[in-house]
Amino acid sequence: MPVEFLSLLRERSTEGLAKAYEKVIEIAEAVRGVGGRALLVGGSVRDYFLGKISKDFDVEVYGLAPEALEELVKKMGVVKEAGKQFAVLKIPVDTAGEHLEVDVSLPRRDSKIGEGHRGFTVTADPYMSFEDAARRRDFTFNSMMADPLTGEIIDPFHGLKDLSEKKLRVTDPTLFGDDPLRVLRALQFIARFDLTVDPESVHILQENAPKVRELPRERINEEWEKMLLKGEKPSCGLDVGMRLGIFQAIHPELLPLLAVTQKENPDVDVWTHTMAVVDAAAAIAKRDKLPDEYKRTLLFAALVHDLGKPAVIDFGAGKEPDYQIAGVEPAKKFLDSLGTDNDTRETVLKLVRFHLAPTLLYVAEKVHGAPVSDGTIRVLAEQIAPATIFELALLNEADEKARVNGQKPEAPDETLLSADAAPGAWLLERARALGVDLRRPGNLMEGREFIALGFKPGKELGALIRLANQLRDEHNFTHDGVITAIKETKNPQEAIAKLEMLRRG
Repeated sequence: MPVEFLSLLRERSTEGLAKAYEKVIEIAEAVRGVGGRALLVGGSVRDYFLGKISKDFDVEVYGLAPEALEELVKKMGVVKEAGKQFAVLKIPVDTAGEHLEVDVSLPRRDSKIGEGHRGFTVTADPYMSFEDAARRRDFTFNSMMADPLTGEIIDPFHGLKDLSEKKLRVTDPTLFGDDPLRVLRALQFIARFDLTVDPESVHILQENAPKVRELPRERINEEWEKMLLKGEKPSCGLDVGMRLGIFQAIHPELLPLLAVTQKENPDVDVWTHTMAVVDAAAAIAKRDKLPDEYKRTLLFAALVHDLGKPAVIDFGAGKEPDYQIAGVEPAKKFLDSLGTDNDTRETVLKLVRFHLAPTLLYVAEKVHGAPVSDGTIRVLAEQIAPATIFELALLNEADEKARVNGQKPEAPDETLLSADAAPGAWLLERARALGVDLRRPGNLMEGREFIALGFKPGKELGALIRLANQLRDEHNFTHDGVITAIKETKNPQEAIAKLEMLRRG
C-alpha cells in the first residue's frame, strides 16, 4: 500500500479514518524501532486496490515476542484484548463521533481440534515466514500484506492478479476447510465484488459446504447480511450458492424455487426472478440511501417473498392462488435458520404476507375502477405492522421492476431502475397523505375523550375506541360524527350497541 495512502484518506474520507491510519504508522515506526516489522493485512489492503476505503485496519507484527509487543502498544494508550485465544490487541483511536480501533496481532498457527468456527487452537509465532502467515488466509486477495512505511506489497499467492481478474481463489486447499464460515464468506465476496470462482476452488467450496451447519446461526446471519446489504449485485453470490450446491447443503428451503416458473413468463423460474428482485432491491436501497434498518428488511424480504409459490401453484393451468400466506411458514423457517433478530423476522414475514397488496389495490382502482378508500389504506397499515407501507412500497417496486424487465439479474442499476413501479409509488403517496406511511394509524378517539363524555373507565372503552376506528375506516366517519352518534346514549354498553348498528349499516 503506497505511503501516499494517508494523503488519500485525508482527501476522500473522514478525519477519524485518517487518524486511525496515522496510528497504524505510529505503531509501524515503534515496531521498527525495536527491531520488528509491522504490516497491514487483510481487508484494508484488498479494499485499497479495489478503490475503496476500509474502516478496519489490521496490523500483523513480525519479529517481536508477545510480551514485547504488548508492552510496546500499551505505551500508546488504553489497549483492549480481543480474547487470549486470538492474541489480538485493540488500540482505540481518538476521534469525534466515530468508534475506531486498530487491531494489532502476531502471526499465528491454527490447529484444528473440533467442529465449527472456533474448533481450533491458536499459537502465536512472530518468526514465521510471510508466506506461511499468508497461507492461513481464506482467499488470495485477502492474503496480501502491505508495509505502511515503505509501501511494499507482499503477495506470495498472487492475490493482486486474482483481484484484477475478478477471480475468487482459495489460498490453501488444505487449510481452507478448518473454518467452514469461509464458504459463506466466498458468497458475500462474490456478491460485493462481482467475482467468478476459480475452477480449482469450486470443488473446495462444495466439499466444505455441509460443514456450515456446524456454525452458530448468528455467524451464518452475519455473512448473509454482508452479501445482501453490501453486495452491489447480490445475485452473483446467490447464483453461485445455488449452482454449486451450497444451498442444497445448508438452505434447502430455497431449492423449490428452481422447479416453479413465473406465471407471466414461463421461461423464467422463480429463483431467477427472486435474484432479479434482490438486485432491484439493492439498487433501490443504494438510490434512496436507506439506513441499514430498512435495507435489511427490504433485502431479506426480497429474498424470501415468493417462497410460497412452490406450495400453491397449479403447474398445469398456471394458476396462482394466494401464495403470500403460503410463503410465511417457509420464510420463517429460513429466517430462523439464520438466527435473525425478532424485529427483522416479524417485519419481513409481514412483508411476505402482504407483498402483493400494492399491486392488487392499484389494479382495483386504476384498471377496474373500484375506488380504494382511505380506510382501506389505514387498515393495511395496521395489518402489516411492525412493517410499514414505506417498506411494502419499496418491496413492491423491486418486484415490479424485476417482473417488467423479464426477471434478468444482470443489470440492477440501469435496466431495472427504468421499469414502471406505479403500484408501490401510488400506495406510498396515498399513505403519506394519511400519515400512515411510516407508522400504523392512530385512533380516531382516545379513552379520555369517552370519559369526558361521561362514561366511566373500564374495558368497554377499548371496544368504543376500536368501533370508532372501524367506522372511520369502513364508513368514513369523522371524529365529530362518532360523538354525534353516541351523544344520546347513557352508558358505554348503549354506545357500543349504537356504533355496532351503524357499522353493520
